[in-house]
Amino acid sequence: MGAHTPRSKTEITGGAHVARQHDSAHKHVTGSADYIDDMPEPAGTLHAYLGLTDRAHARITALDLDAVRAAEGVVAVLTGADVPGVNDISPTGRDDEPVLATDTVLFHGQPVFAVIAETRDLARRAAKRAVISYEDLPHITDVRAAMEANYPLVTDPLKLERGDIAAGLSAAPRRLQGEMRIGGQDHFYLEGHIAMAIPGEDDEVTVWSSTQHPSEVQHMVAHALGTVSNAVTVQIRRMGGGFGGKETQANQFAAIAAIAAKKLNRAVKIRPDRDDDMIITGKRHDFVVDYDVGFDDSGKIHALDATFAARCGFSSDLSGAVTDRALFHADNCYYFEDVRLTSKPMMTNTVSNTAFRGFGGPQGMLGGERVIEEVAYALGRDPLEIRKANFYGGPGRDLTPYHQTVEDNIIERVVDELETCSDYQARRAEIIDFNENSPVIRRGIALTPVKFGISFTATWFNQAGALVHVYQDGSIHLNHGGTEMGQGLNTKVAQVLADEFQVDLDTIRITATTTGKVPNTSATAASSGTDLNGMAVANAAQQIKTRLVAFAAEKFNIPEDQVEFEPNHVRVGNELMPFGDFIKLAYQERVQLSAAGFYKTPDIHWDRAAGKGRPFYYFAYGAAVSEVSIDTLTGEYQVDRVDVLHDTGRSLNPALDIGQIEGAFVQGMGWLTTEELWWDDKGRLRTHAPSTYKIPLASDRPKIFNVKLADWAENREPTVRRSKAVGEPPFMLPISVLEALGMAVASIADYKVSPRLDAPATPERVLMAVERLKAMADEQPAENSES
Repeated sequence: MGAHTPRSKTEITGGAHVARQHDSAHKHVTGSADYIDDMPEPAGTLHAYLGLTDRAHARITALDLDAVRAAEGVVAVLTGADVPGVNDISPTGRDDEPVLATDTVLFHGQPVFAVIAETRDLARRAAKRAVISYEDLPHITDVRAAMEANYPLVTDPLKLERGDIAAGLSAAPRRLQGEMRIGGQDHFYLEGHIAMAIPGEDDEVTVWSSTQHPSEVQHMVAHALGTVSNAVTVQIRRMGGGFGGKETQANQFAAIAAIAAKKLNRAVKIRPDRDDDMIITGKRHDFVVDYDVGFDDSGKIHALDATFAARCGFSSDLSGAVTDRALFHADNCYYFEDVRLTSKPMMTNTVSNTAFRGFGGPQGMLGGERVIEEVAYALGRDPLEIRKANFYGGPGRDLTPYHQTVEDNIIERVVDELETCSDYQARRAEIIDFNENSPVIRRGIALTPVKFGISFTATWFNQAGALVHVYQDGSIHLNHGGTEMGQGLNTKVAQVLADEFQVDLDTIRITATTTGKVPNTSATAASSGTDLNGMAVANAAQQIKTRLVAFAAEKFNIPEDQVEFEPNHVRVGNELMPFGDFIKLAYQERVQLSAAGFYKTPDIHWDRAAGKGRPFYYFAYGAAVSEVSIDTLTGEYQVDRVDVLHDTGRSLNPALDIGQIEGAFVQGMGWLTTEELWWDDKGRLRTHAPSTYKIPLASDRPKIFNVKLADWAENREPTVRRSKAVGEPPFMLPISVLEALGMAVASIADYKVSPRLDAPATPERVLMAVERLKAMADEQPAENSES
């Protein structure tokens, strides 16, 4: 080699652990980002619209579609009988979720036919002309009512048990029981469901689908068409939000578009109105939690027996896994000596509920936090004291109800640091003093922790693939199995690839996710997108680098350890070559510059029948302090201040991570305060539009909002660059808002009674809780005088 040459510049632009804007941020802001509805339509594209039923539970006695077929612009009308393959899109294979219902209606709004017309407007108008006759059947929409009526379970329940629950409860010095109702939540993604299918030769079809799970859509479309997966290609560049609502719910729209496209040999697009989207797609599960807890005067919980019953809807969907994960997170950060947790995934005559950010974990955690709150009010103590008394600790206090040892516990450090930097104790004392002298406005403050397990509990989903091409000029093509829904997954994964090759981020082009490039992908869900796909991309890069190092060592007759990738260069012995020049040379020597990467999460296993295993690779931690004010005359409230400290390990991109935390907090706050789903006595969802369903506005965000990453944290497991997942864990931080509202309400009765606020704590619920505690406070003197 030649004489020594200067070293390259010290770092690349946009590598790992660097704050970098979302790769499509400028497109989002300017409106130039292309979604499926922005794509140019092929000539002759037809449009589909769904015909919905108007009964919650009934037999269809007659279906007259003559007027629909005769309507202007209608090309075809599809029913369940027109499904060429299997009329089922159940993700669990239970054959309980038809593409189009046939004989029986199981929820109000269930699709029973699809109109295919020249325009979307004509299809929508024609769908209203159907005449459907029914024989009504009894229906149930409420979880508690379903249990009382012995409605069936949609899937097998789960029980997690450790210790002797009966002995633990009977031996505990104190004991109490209660119930908590936890509301559901609509995903309310900005981009609704949409699919466009383009027919190909033979049995081939290409589907553009707004989905978090392209491989499942591929499988379901093939299933409905009666063909095999290699005939179906599913593509998605980006979604305008998903939050779990596009993990399984995209199946129906993609299947209908594909069936129509193949039947008519024309491209077909389907996009429901927002109202219909909300009526016919699943939501976060409503829960009813019944708990029996034994504890002592120090606040230590000795035993907990809790049942988590969920409104699952008419079919299984993902309810088994959702209710399982609720149990996995009922312990949150706390060790219970004797514990039994049981799920009840109840069937109801409502839309089949589905994945939503946290996947049941938030409902389980909220139930567990209610238990902590109950103990605190029973003892007249600050709930934070009770939390600390029950934190997981060392040997003997480190085993979860599912028998996984908590090995990476940092919650005490997180909570102590947040308690100090937020000035929690002084603020709480000041709030108590304020409430003593304020007749109308009452304030509350709460600090709540989060421990969230990371991995799919279905172990086989913990795998990912990626495809990396390095072209002759040194530019790089990246494709992986994850999907981009605004969370910044593509940016983070590209940063990992840039770091591997030591090239600037703008060297890398990310292309649309497609089943034709990376097969058998898992859903972008369970906060695993970066963990799995980032590692798969790193693996692909390492394969290529191994070939390049071997090539350079042989060609220049040097040891392999003298070949190093430096910023935008490769050092070969003493010679520093620009990355593009080096790649060109490797190409000319016929070095393979492409690789398919793969990763599977190690050291995880789960035996559901035994209720034991290590379902999670690691835990992500966090904590939040929230301060609120309520008007005791109206129930109205505002969130005055929030302080968050969250663990993301060695953050791959602090800017994106902080954005995820802020977004998750506001979305979780909406779930717990304003977003209320309401079905009437006919089983109709009445909150199916922005006019009746209230997501948080910009004005609802905390007035002071301090978010900080635990910059000292590092994942003890060898994840991608020692980072941690950030999609779901911060969603549970606003439990602190609900508990702060509870403290403000509890001040009415001098903090001696648990406020037992159900979620969402709407102003109406807050006002009713205030009135209930006022009545109890008014009765107290009379009881004292009688005694």
